[in-house]
Amino acid sequence: MRKPPANDAARMELLAANERMERELRREISESSRGARTELTHNLATFQDAIIKQGAEATRTQNTQIDAFGQQLALLQKTLSDTLSMQLQSLGESNAKRMAEVRATLDAQLQQLQQTNTAKLDEMRKTVDEKLQTTLETRLGESFKQVADRLEQVHKGLGEMQALAQGVGDLQRVLTNVKTRGMFGEVQLEALLEQVLIAEQYAKQVETKPRSNQRVDFAIKFPGRSADGTPVWLPIDAKFPREDYERLLDAQDRADPAAADIAARALESRIRTEAKSIAESYLSPPNTTDFAILFLPIESLYAEVLRRPGLMDSLQRDYRVTLAGPTTLLAMLNSLHMGFRTLALEKQASEVWKVLGAVKTEFERYGTWVEKIREQVRKASETIDTATTRTNQMRRALKVVEALPEEQAQALLPPTADEGDEAAP
Repeated sequence: MRKPPANDAARMELLAANERMERELRREISESSRGARTELTHNLATFQDAIIKQGAEATRTQNTQIDAFGQQLALLQKTLSDTLSMQLQSLGESNAKRMAEVRATLDAQLQQLQQTNTAKLDEMRKTVDEKLQTTLETRLGESFKQVADRLEQVHKGLGEMQALAQGVGDLQRVLTNVKTRGMFGEVQLEALLEQVLIAEQYAKQVETKPRSNQRVDFAIKFPGRSADGTPVWLPIDAKFPREDYERLLDAQDRADPAAADIAARALESRIRTEAKSIAESYLSPPNTTDFAILFLPIESLYAEVLRRPGLMDSLQRDYRVTLAGPTTLLAMLNSLHMGFRTLALEKQASEVWKVLGAVKTEFERYGTWVEKIREQVRKASETIDTATTRTNQMRRALKVVEALPEEQAQALLPPTADEGDEAAP
């Protein structure tokens, strides 16, 4: 009954021994782990130093290899550069030699082509000149001889048309007999009419409106359309509103815009009044034309009237009156004179028309011949111009090429048979 306590003691001792062994084991494990960590740390440091040393050694090896490769590359580049320089120099010398040969060849060919073209051109020009000269002298001589003969006959019947109006006399001599400003305008108008028209083409102090007892200063005679040949008159009346014009000039000299505007309005009113009087007193279609001319004898006065806005159109529309200064009237009279001459020539020019018809027929055939010749000359000229242009272009291209000596050129390009014949003498 006393044994159980002994077992307990043994078990207690066993437990104590286990604890001691466990503590001892833990201590040994701790010391072993500490030693292993220390050894592992030492091994890692040693391995890292070895890696660093190997990297430095590899870097030195690579730098050495790169330096050696660079030296080999520089040597190869120098060798290649020397080889290319020699090849380029050889190629340049070969090209220069070939270009010299080509230039000499082209120069010889160009000279030969130019000589041939010049000879052909001279021959063609000579042929064309001979043909043109012969044809022109023959055809034109025959045609214009007939025309000259017929025109001489016509001019004999036109003696009355050969007398032209005399020029305007000296203005000072005319004005010495002027007594009123109305006569000044009439004298100047008459001088212009005498200068352009003949006496039978106009009249003075004409009663253009039947039974009106109003006579216009001058009237131009137009050929009538009636059977009895009664003329149609173009009334021309001269007006010179001196007072209104002088007031306008005085206001402009004084730089007075208000007075100038008043004077200009008064001048415009005066011109309208005179135009209305001309229309009522002298216009009577079909005895007259459907318009009349109001002549202002001074260019500056005419210009001042034209400067009024719409005045010219208003006079033509309302009164059928046209304004004219000395220059304008002279142009009108020249136009009328040419018309009169045309009418006279139409009456007596039937023979001329017949001759001109024959000449026209002959000229149509002659024109065909000339057109053919001109086409041939044009084609030849275009061919020569093209050859000349190409020659100039080749000469410009060969300016930089050096010419060969004559012996070498002849050796490369032997002369043709024609050149040999020319050089033989």
